[in-house]
Amino acid sequence: MATTVQRRVLVYGGKGALGSVCVEFFRKQNWWVSSIDLHENDQADSNILINANSTSLVDQETDVIQHLTKILGDDKLDAIICVAGGWAGGSAKNKDFIKNSELMIRQSVWSSLMASRLASKFLKDDGLLTLTGAKAALEPTPGMIGYGMAKSAVHHLVSSLAQEKGGLPVNSSVLAILPVTLDTPMNRKFMPNADFSEWTPLTFVADLFVKWTTCPQERPKSGSLVQLLTEKGITTIKLA
Repeated sequence: MATTVQRRVLVYGGKGALGSVCVEFFRKQNWWVSSIDLHENDQADSNILINANSTSLVDQETDVIQHLTKILGDDKLDAIICVAGGWAGGSAKNKDFIKNSELMIRQSVWSSLMASRLASKFLKDDGLLTLTGAKAALEPTPGMIGYGMAKSAVHHLVSSLAQEKGGLPVNSSVLAILPVTLDTPMNRKFMPNADFSEWTPLTFVADLFVKWTTCPQERPKSGSLVQLLTEKGITTIKLA
């Protein structure tokens, strides 16, 4: 049973670079935080682990819902923050095209579908669901087709969920962040010569989520795709 506190958030992808920062930020605000990931985040109040070898999204749904029902009891979530994802490139002629595209679908589309399903069951009325798209997917992505396709699917999911018959609780909001490049340790490792002043800090994103959850009036209109644009170390948001 979850500890009795005022606010509760679920971070889907809570052990990744951005997810870990989100868990940290919400915990500092005295939120109860649950993490769903392949690995446990020891800063979270509870953890649900995804089986990396699972080939069925339906099996994942059954398992996660069963665990979350036990953890929450009669409680509901104020917010679900889905920051699971990854990146892999390749055009259709790339030998790993199908492999990479399947990975992108599992990392971005599966996680977003799961977060949406959980929101329909466990989110409070007036709650918040955020998913993670990509600014690049607003246009063709010939050098990373699987990635662009998966993120475009997330954009479509957000706009559909925001409709009256989308299946989310009453007066809840669904938003997608569309970053360009996040300033993660992995990105720095593989792009050491890049201009980091053009990358969006993870702390900016986590702080934005906290603001949207605690101050509903600060949220863009439900269904919005929110671009995160960083230039010379300054990050601004712009609706797509």
